[in-house]
Amino acid sequence: MASASSCIVISDEEQGYDLDLFCIPKHYASDLERVYIPHGLIMDRTERLARDILKDMGGHHIVALCVLKGGYKFFADLLDYIKALNRNSDRSIPMTVDFIRLKSYQNDQSTGDIKVIGGDDLSTLTGKNVLIVEDIIDTGKTMKTLLELLKQYNPKMVKVASLLVKRTPRSVGYRPDFVGFEVPDKFVVGYALDYNEYFRDLNHICVISDTGKEKYKA
Repeated sequence: MASASSCIVISDEEQGYDLDLFCIPKHYASDLERVYIPHGLIMDRTERLARDILKDMGGHHIVALCVLKGGYKFFADLLDYIKALNRNSDRSIPMTVDFIRLKSYQNDQSTGDIKVIGGDDLSTLTGKNVLIVEDIIDTGKTMKTLLELLKQYNPKMVKVASLLVKRTPRSVGYRPDFVGFEVPDKFVVGYALDYNEYFRDLNHICVISDTGKEKYKA
């Protein structure tokens, strides 16, 4: 079984990489401090997570539930790796997808007020094995709220995969089942993680600069 503690831990002292070493869209050049997690490392870690998920959940039909919008890139890449494993192994499992959209951020702070502003009919999750795919766990309040919501539909099993988990004193202590990277309490963007809808078109995960925060402030 995949341990919730088995992930790549990025220390508070980690400085990241100079922007000039990577291909960064010119319109974001002054809005970022450093590249924190390069795209290639994200992909390699995602491939391993796919293997761990199939090992842990692979005995039954899985419903993969994407938390929009930030989770869409990780969700798509994770499912591509799971599909590749399905194609190339002796046993495979059927997988279907569903989507939900939640809102909890204003500028760079998690507000604590969770708004469900999208999603399909979740009654289809009854009796199913559900894999929730999220981009980042910050305080953990959003995910705890979603898990409480899903309980109403009586799924057989619910597991959570998050690309990032943030070390923050504001955490309620929630930890997902599958974690890509544990990161310090910095506001990161890129690889579909946004700041007021900007930076989703950035391949790498980067730390936003004060200039960027001011420029794209809501």
